Amino acid sequence: MTATLQEPPISKQPKRVDGRVFRIAATVHTVLAYGQPTFAGAYLSGDIGGLDWHAGGADAVFPLGLLQAVVAGFAARRMRRWWPFAVSMLLLAAKSVQYMAGMEGLLWLHIPLGVMLIAGLTVLAAALWVRPLPERVVPSAGELDG
Repeated sequence: MTATLQEPPISKQPKRVDGRVFRIAATVHTVLAYGQPTFAGAYLSGDIGGLDWHAGGADAVFPLGLLQAVVAGFAARRMRRWWPFAVSMLLLAAKSVQYMAGMEGLLWLHIPLGVMLIAGLTVLAAALWVRPLPERVVPSAGELDG
């Protein structure tokens, strides 16, 4: 018998599901967050209903930020890239302060922080779509036994 050197068989997981889900979550979160300044602008233009839309939008966008952070955690673990999770957690912390500042009427904090959040969400979503998603390589069952 002769021994041959061969590469261990490696199988790829199906198509990077976690990275794609994270991209979608971040994109939906960003797009819906863009409604917030629009609703606030309607209120500042004299449409009283704009404030109700802005408050309702905050109640919808905040849980999306939480969902994005959770999905980012799972995706980071599988992709072995932690910066999207760290950025998502930072944005979630800022969004918590933003939400409380809005509820308390602290416009001196609420407005500039809102601008920074929109910018941060935009940069994160753009970075997720510009950078390729890494493929996770998983050893096959035969390789794990030996």
